[in-house]
Amino acid sequence: MALGSKTLSGPRLPPARGPATHLVVLCHGYGADGNDLIGLAPRWQRLLPTVAFSAPNAPEPVPGAPSGYQWFPIQRLDPGEMQRGVESASDLLNIFLDAELARHELPPDRLALVGFSQGTMMSLQVGLRRPVKPAAIVGYSGMLARGTELEPLPPDTPPILMVHGSDDPMIPAQAMLASVGMLGGAGAAVQWHISPGVGHGIDPQGLELGGGFLSAAFRGLLRRRESVISSSVP
Repeated sequence: MALGSKTLSGPRLPPARGPATHLVVLCHGYGADGNDLIGLAPRWQRLLPTVAFSAPNAPEPVPGAPSGYQWFPIQRLDPGEMQRGVESASDLLNIFLDAELARHELPPDRLALVGFSQGTMMSLQVGLRRPVKPAAIVGYSGMLARGTELEPLPPDTPPILMVHGSDDPMIPAQAMLASVGMLGGAGAAVQWHISPGVGHGIDPQGLELGGGFLSAAFRGLLRRRESVISSSVP
């Protein structure tokens, strides 16, 4: 999908059976590419056999890393820099999402976004603002790309799961917890989990939690709003 001279493309995995009933788009982290996350899809297909998966490469190559991409340049976890970055890349991702949904002949509420690190920032930025909200957002090893409180979120805000390693050296777990507090305080139904001893990555339990969350969301079993700011999942 193109905006100006930029195009998003990346690996896909079709449903394990039949035509797609839902779509999961996976947004990779800084310096990776779509292949980094499409490997999650086969692990989830037992729970999600009629779901199509797509993992676009971010729009910009990382300087000095020929196979790595970035959604936006980032030098440090500065809220202003990150917020400008997610805003600059949002249109491209939205165009890609709309095209993938159209390709599978799916309505926009049959979508879920899964992000890792910088891809979590993108998934939250885009997923919370689409005209028709996705069914769910799952964020691994990431955070909101902002340092200020969120405005109250609308009733159709999607349920959110945030999963983070306790020993993450790139984005501290406390940054995820601060984001959970902001999301919950603004009215989102958000769950969170900290994986003990895990760094900047996804462990088997985090993978299992993500798959179960997506399955429940697609079956309409998750609330979109709740009065509790946040709740952990075991």
